[in-house]
Amino acid sequence: MTKPGVYFIVDLAITEGKADEFQAIAEKMVAGTREEAGALAYEFYCDAARRKCRLIEIYTDSDAALVHCKGRVVQQFVPEILRVSTLAGFSVYGDLSDEAAAVLSEGGAQLFQTWRGFNRF
Repeated sequence: MTKPGVYFIVDLAITEGKADEFQAIAEKMVAGTREEAGALAYEFYCDAARRKCRLIEIYTDSDAALVHCKGRVVQQFVPEILRVSTLAGFSVYGDLSDEAAAVLSEGGAQLFQTWRGFNRF
């Protein structure tokens, strides 16, 4: 059994001149993820120049993270956003099922298992 709380940190470099298009796709991603029961947070942060962006995602558990990865937001909108940006980093934190770990690794994520500490989920 996996522990609750899975966190994604995704860094994206926005292609010059594509910030407005990036924003429109990001808004669709937020709206779609908001409908996922296991999604606790899904927040984009951009620098002042709108060239670097960090997406922070929090899911209730490994199963919710896997549902997201197999769902419409990832399958439809990630390819779209990667046409106007490049992946600069992708880290996942938390305890994952074997299936979730395999899917995320295939997507380029660096995986970090819980080592010490606590959460209140």
